[in-house]
Amino acid sequence: MRILAALFAFATALPASSHEFWIEPPAYQIEADGIIRGELVNGQEFIGSQLAYLPQRFERFTVASGMRQANVENRLGARPALDIAPLAEGLHAISYQSRLSTISYAEWEKFVNFAEHKDFADYEDLHDARGLPREGFTEGYWRFAKTLVGVGHSAGNDFRTGLATEFVALDNPYTADLTNGLRVQLYFLDDTLADGQVELFEKAPNGTVDITLHRTNEDGIAVLPVKAGHSYLVDHVILREPSAQLAQQADIEWETLWAALTFGVPE
Repeated sequence: MRILAALFAFATALPASSHEFWIEPPAYQIEADGIIRGELVNGQEFIGSQLAYLPQRFERFTVASGMRQANVENRLGARPALDIAPLAEGLHAISYQSRLSTISYAEWEKFVNFAEHKDFADYEDLHDARGLPREGFTEGYWRFAKTLVGVGHSAGNDFRTGLATEFVALDNPYTADLTNGLRVQLYFLDDTLADGQVELFEKAPNGTVDITLHRTNEDGIAVLPVKAGHSYLVDHVILREPSAQLAQQADIEWETLWAALTFGVPE
């Protein structure tokens, strides 16, 4: 919480929305001499609006491959926001950590729909037990987005990049046999997250999107069914009471942390 509270000191407003946020490359695999590109996207059902490269909106934006890591840099306002040379051949993990943004709820039903969609347990009892109003309250939210891009031979393993909540792919989507699915492990701070809802958005080559729900096991692992030629967004949201310090600084009653992972599966 100390880290999150510190990040708030740099917070600026983002578009008020409880939609998903993700990094979407036009190509999840590129040649060794290619360029890694990707849009920052805010939307629903794996479709949304592309956002420009604006450092005031993020706390960190990095690329890592093997033992190499670098900051993602670009022109102010550039699109796509991700437009960099690879660090080497192999699997690249690109991570984005937003600054704190807020959304206010004028209607209880809007919060209920969001809470039930994201599978928050006992949210109503917790809300009432804290003596919070059912209208005119505010949520602060953080985005922790990650994408996997294969460069050249695309070999390598995904790993934790330091996001507060993060999916780690236990199988390389570009080199592994995915007949039995692709395994992802969900983390929150220093621990894996058991029995968490994992929302899987599957985009077909023709642009249609299917959505399925999955759950992590006792080790925080979910096995996701995937298809050749499709791309994927994996999403999980944590709802919690903010620390007293953050609640006062940001003037919020609830705090959400959004984890997103995108990848493609080769033909």
